[in-house]
Amino acid sequence: MTRHIELNPVSHITVGTVGEPGQRVFYLQGSKGTDLVSVIIEKQQASMLASSLETLLEELSGKYSTEEEREPVWTDMRLREPVEPLFRVGNMGLGFNEDVERIVIVTYELVEEEEEPNAVSFWVSRIQAMSLIKHAKDVVQAGRPICGNCGQPIDQDGHFCPNRNGHAH
Repeated sequence: MTRHIELNPVSHITVGTVGEPGQRVFYLQGSKGTDLVSVIIEKQQASMLASSLETLLEELSGKYSTEEEREPVWTDMRLREPVEPLFRVGNMGLGFNEDVERIVIVTYELVEEEEEPNAVSFWVSRIQAMSLIKHAKDVVQAGRPICGNCGQPIDQDGHFCPNRNGHAH
């Protein structure tokens, strides 16, 4: 039987990693009171979440002006212990509830085609979303440096660049 966990509203939301660059595991984590939920996401999903939240906030600022529209306040964006993933995320969705003026980030478990995915909904304020955008971008950028020739990550042990071996197109 599938579960849908609603953290409405979250008291804490963050993206973080565990492990060394090149071996990092990315997490989206939120809490409401003592309920702490962590799900595994891909680096690209973290980047896309930040980009999608930015687009949504731009759209919302044109429709809904509130006193909330100011610089994000600093909050502790570290992962909270214990980091025990509920599932690996396959898909994510974003929405906005006008009645409570909250953005909802819905994560769906990566499952086989026939299976129903578990889901977690993280309900965030616009200020929390702004903080999450900045933090997620910082976390994604903190990975391995990118090779200027081929665009692939450079490992700590070095990098074999296919564009430098004389066989580049």
